[in-house]
Amino acid sequence: MEKTWRWFGPNDKITLEMLRQIGVEGIVTSLHHIPNGEVWSLGEVEKMKNYIEARGLRWSVVESLPVSESIKYGGPDRDQLIERYKESLANLGKAGVKTVCYNFMPVLDWARTDLEYPNADGTSNLYFNRAEFAYFDIHILKRPGAEADYDAETLRRMNTEVLPRMDAEAEHRLVDNIIVKTQGFVNGNISENDKEPVEKFRSLLALYKDIDRDKLRANLKYFLEAIMPVCDEYGIDMCVHPDDPPLQILGLPRIVTCADDIRWLLEAVPDSHNGLTFCAGSLSGGAHNDVVAMAEEFAPRTHFVHARICKVLPDGDFKESTHLDPRLVKIVRTFQNEDRPIPMRVDHAPLMLGDEKMGYNAGYSFHGRMLALGMVSGIMAAADADRKAE
Repeated sequence: MEKTWRWFGPNDKITLEMLRQIGVEGIVTSLHHIPNGEVWSLGEVEKMKNYIEARGLRWSVVESLPVSESIKYGGPDRDQLIERYKESLANLGKAGVKTVCYNFMPVLDWARTDLEYPNADGTSNLYFNRAEFAYFDIHILKRPGAEADYDAETLRRMNTEVLPRMDAEAEHRLVDNIIVKTQGFVNGNISENDKEPVEKFRSLLALYKDIDRDKLRANLKYFLEAIMPVCDEYGIDMCVHPDDPPLQILGLPRIVTCADDIRWLLEAVPDSHNGLTFCAGSLSGGAHNDVVAMAEEFAPRTHFVHARICKVLPDGDFKESTHLDPRLVKIVRTFQNEDRPIPMRVDHAPLMLGDEKMGYNAGYSFHGRMLALGMVSGIMAAADADRKAE
């Protein structure tokens, strides 16, 4: 695999010069300054590519070329937005940038309730607490019928553990964690400049009032079939990111949550350029997923790997686990043994050694990711040594 790193552009506090020193080979980035739905011109693409290459690295993966909400729910301007998307893809292809990670998650990109959950060793990690998420959904968002989406134990925990400690400050922090800090830096729908993020979030949810899983699937198939000719012409691999968490949340349909969902996607549009971002962390956030078996099954259609993994707790909560988790060791070995250079980046590493003071984007610390990259690099080297010894 190719060792890559998600980098947020020239204003990122982590510089490309720093990344070269820690063994990074390729860069995963986006044109964050271009609004969703607008064309990425060839000039803008080449400007970013040249900036990266001038510092001894290469632009390996686009993450993400965002899919507008109207494409997802099938709005009246869907076809116009798809044409712009195709133009952006063509410009990436002309510049030689040929791996594109995207997601088809309605409204919410990824969700955590705690961005600095303390670990016993003094570090902290991202954490998803089901009872806190239920509180957000029922008491802050006030989504009609939300209670019916949670089991009795989650509701009990919400009422006995979460409700008594919630005040205005705690509610603000929960809103910030769920719909602001995890979203804005990835071309999200909500930004830190929004005065009423909850109201804006409600209006976004309303766009999906009549969209169920079947309709969202049909819209994804429509989108992929429309862009595949461009992907075929320029050799661009589209890599869908699994839903994070891989659960039905907030009354929204989620359609990349398990092995059956991925099989459907790859069979619905069998073009080899329709592939997968294998995010072991997203998929392992659901106890229903055997991520080791899934890596083995879907390796041939995987074009990008996110090397991280989650530990699901008995109550259904989950948190990021060590990059030396035995499951992740097996997954990394699976992709390292593929006979092609698959880009891989470490992801959602702990905050450590002062990372928490640096204002990094949630999940994207420097020291934590550097440690994770070292761990994964060791697994890759061991896999190579074993293969040579056979």
